[in-house]
Amino acid sequence: EGAELATGGTRRGIVVSTLAEAKFFAGGGFDDILYAYPLPGGRLRDCAALAQHLQTFQVLLDTPQALALLHQNPLPAGKRWLVWLKLDCGNGRAGVRPTDPGAVALARAIAEEAPEKVTLVGVYAHCGDTYGCRDVPAVQAIARATTAAVLDFVTA
Repeated sequence: EGAELATGGTRRGIVVSTLAEAKFFAGGGFDDILYAYPLPGGRLRDCAALAQHLQTFQVLLDTPQALALLHQNPLPAGKRWLVWLKLDCGNGRAGVRPTDPGAVALARAIAEEAPEKVTLVGVYAHCGDTYGCRDVPAVQAIARATTAAVLDFVTA
């Protein structure tokens, strides 16, 4: 009920951190879900099933190996993998650093190598390093730094 309220009743545009959540919401009629955890190869079959079932199921990538996995496992005709490049802007948990020389190359590879199989939707950054903040100014400083890093990356 909370997710339906949060989406204004559209049941679209939600972000989940586990495949169990994605399956739960898909079973409840949600049809636009971003799985906000870098693509785990061992769960590719589950991701493919959701991508085939839903109008929009999106995944995160942060390595060339994950991209290769999607190329090796295309979705059926009429469907493409919808991909966000996961950027690590400071918390060190997951993603490619936006200043890493390979980051732009990976973004270009996602966008250009096989557009009939994989579509680059955008870049994604999570400010998980705010969890240790003690006050609002500290959170705001991390938000500003993350925003600057993402904008610099997208500009590049």
